[in-house]
Amino acid sequence: MQRIAIFASGAGTNAARIIEHFKGHPSIAVSLVVSNKANAPVLEKARKEGVETYTFGRDEFYDSNRVLEKLRNRKIDLIVLAGFMWLVPENLVKTYSDRIINVHPALLPKFGGKGMYGMNVHKAVKEAGETETGITIHLVNEEYDKGRILFQAKCAVNEEDSADSIAAKVHALEYANFPNEIERFISHP
Repeated sequence: MQRIAIFASGAGTNAARIIEHFKGHPSIAVSLVVSNKANAPVLEKARKEGVETYTFGRDEFYDSNRVLEKLRNRKIDLIVLAGFMWLVPENLVKTYSDRIINVHPALLPKFGGKGMYGMNVHKAVKEAGETETGITIHLVNEEYDKGRILFQAKCAVNEEDSADSIAAKVHALEYANFPNEIERFISHP
């Protein structure tokens, strides 16, 4: 059994879809949902699905091995970042080398890096006059949005699009593709 830990900071819409996708799967399970925010809605969604949750603060994440120990104790094979906003520390990146996957709401390498998340990305895409955007599913390394790209999906950006309508198109791509790409990666890394 391959065990997934999902790291999320917010509402958890992608996390909920990933949990649903793997519910009852014969060889892959979401075993843990981890958050840096004790009141993140994703935690309640996970608990309702019977998935264990764990929260931590900045010091615990960056200045100790407690999060790593929790992952090891739960025998986690793969980390999935689904709306998790902190840079993953070196101890996790090294221990889970090529086993941390993120979804980014743009076509990397464009619109990536520190501060490029959520609506910041969609506003930047609109302001740049881009005619397309999309999602990038990639492996995580020590730098924001620099890991090896596994998958990209595109959508058109029209003149009349707002940052909100761009966000809706990108979310649809995430929901349609992220769980399947996680499964494909586990089956064929």
